Amino acid sequence: MKRLSCILSLCILFGTSVLSAQTGGYRQAEDIIDALQERIPGKGNVTIRQPDALRDMLGKRLHGEGVEKVDGMAFLKIQGYRTQVFSGNNQRKSKDEAFRKEKEIKKLFPDVTTYVTYNAPFWRLRVGDFRSHEEAYHMQRLLMDAFPAYKKEMYIVKEEVKIPLN
Repeated sequence: MKRLSCILSLCILFGTSVLSAQTGGYRQAEDIIDALQERIPGKGNVTIRQPDALRDMLGKRLHGEGVEKVDGMAFLKIQGYRTQVFSGNNQRKSKDEAFRKEKEIKKLFPDVTTYVTYNAPFWRLRVGDFRSHEEAYHMQRLLMDAFPAYKKEMYIVKEEVKIPLN
């Protein structure tokens, strides 16, 4: 009986302390900056200094400059990386080869975006919209494993990419 009352007392004590810690008279932080700078007894203090414009952008989707809307989808255009799979300047064959390779890649990787472009005199096939070099490298390795014949032509290029916001 003593044991049961001791356990019951501990549960009540623990439950009220958790409840008071959650409410504790502290206001709910409006954003991450407020949460980090909130003064809690027994904890360290954090001071953040940044322009008001930066604080206003936190947690919000970007609109305006650098955002492109296509078919109801919004994309952020930033400097990123793509994996180049093909580049050729033979006017008779390069266009067909670029589109043929694009079709083969789309069969195995239907969710990956591909770009066939012509910038005289070169036809190019580039794959993906990656924020980091590491993401592009990972895709390059997957493509090399899937298409060993394309290995010698593949490399990573820095280019403006479209990152989906939706």
